[in-house]
Amino acid sequence: MANIKDVAKRAGVSVTTVSRVINNRGYIGKETRKKVEKAMAEIDYSPNQIARALQRSQSFLIGVVVPDSGHPFFAELIKNIELFAYNNNYKLLICNSLDEAKKEAKYISMLRENRVDGIIMCSQTLDVEEYKKVQLPIVSFDRILSNNIPYVSSDNFNGGTIATEHLIKSGCKRLLHISGPLNLEMLSNRRADAFKLTCMKYDIPHAIIEGEFSKQAFTTYPEDFVKNNLGDELLNYDGVFCSNDILAYALYMYAQKMKINVPQQLKIVGYDYTSFTRILQTPKLTTIQQPADQIGKELCSALIKMIENKDSEVINNTIVDVALIKGDTT
Repeated sequence: MANIKDVAKRAGVSVTTVSRVINNRGYIGKETRKKVEKAMAEIDYSPNQIARALQRSQSFLIGVVVPDSGHPFFAELIKNIELFAYNNNYKLLICNSLDEAKKEAKYISMLRENRVDGIIMCSQTLDVEEYKKVQLPIVSFDRILSNNIPYVSSDNFNGGTIATEHLIKSGCKRLLHISGPLNLEMLSNRRADAFKLTCMKYDIPHAIIEGEFSKQAFTTYPEDFVKNNLGDELLNYDGVFCSNDILAYALYMYAQKMKINVPQQLKIVGYDYTSFTRILQTPKLTTIQQPADQIGKELCSALIKMIENKDSEVINNTIVDVALIKGDTT
């Protein structure tokens, strides 16, 4: 069975150089890296991950806790986290909390038992103190878990401002925002803050009702949510800003049933712009793009830096820019 010395001999380099290529550490020239990788392929050498883990006291496993991996945004986010992790020789363990505190606590315990090197938290149902007890590197998405736990988020406030101003500049006079669950301390709540402040700035009558992000009754039957929470009251508004695109699309479908013309009578702006939104042919939603690719990369990069303690650097919070995608609903 081929070993690291065989690779070094075949490539004409030192064992240390081969080790650096395998572990992606230190500077390695492109030509040298190619020689080593070619030698590994030619002699069918595969690094022993278990041995590496024991040697470095690392499992090369990252836990990712999400509310619901079936939600289009989280599905796309996981894909991008996995891509960056793979390129840095890490694997993922995916956990769906379904916004249940008991389940989330059990998953965190399971991840610790499986000796993951760190956790990306995209769910928050526990008290902040519980996350402090984990004693593992943690990075959160869209949530402030602790002053010592860095987060990555899209610019929710700017996204809310852009969406609301776009509706107003498109001629809307009475606005509604369907938010996420405002009882949770999520940074996405800044979208609702921005909506309210922008409406006040332009002296626009407005209202906010709470939606949900991942409950079965919402993700499976979003049109029922719109019907049960708005009904005929939808006629009171000529513009709606939704906190995600699933709800924006459900609102569009409900408006069609109510014989409300979009965008002539009702304008709609969503939030996310995932593959779900991009493949829709009718309508092409107007929405705020929350770049899952960049967010996934930033989350994974920050966590790996914490795990590997590169230069003992402090990992800062990261706010990712958003953009308006103009569609057919405004």
